[in-house]
Amino acid sequence: MKKCPTILVADDEEQLLKVLKVSFGLEGFEVVTANDGLAALRAFEGSQPDAAVLDIGMPGVDGFGVLQFIRERSNIPVILVTASDEPSYQRRALAAGADGYMTKPFDWAELVDRVRSKLSAPVPRRRQRSVN
Repeated sequence: MKKCPTILVADDEEQLLKVLKVSFGLEGFEVVTANDGLAALRAFEGSQPDAAVLDIGMPGVDGFGVLQFIRERSNIPVILVTASDEPSYQRRALAAGADGYMTKPFDWAELVDRVRSKLSAPVPRRRQRSVN
């Protein structure tokens, strides 16, 4: 049986983190979460994820710092997200090696689709069970 891809999702907004964990989980991903940048660094080292979604504005180490850490060790797809509409953030994110950028609020299904499209192997969707 094929291994589910692992995704690291790091965001300091607990509610969004929960939504993304469920959303990616329902779409066939194994999900590792972190609620700040330092936890994201530890989670990356411990889980060796296949992709990552990082909030830029996390306490401690921000998303740019986590991205730099990941890029020094891996070529996995990384998408940065932020609540800021600062135009320079997108340019900085892409220049730093991010594979994508989204501004909050965003459609979680679109985020899942973007991550799925960046992975070289298709992500099998989980079969929905019918409840009778």
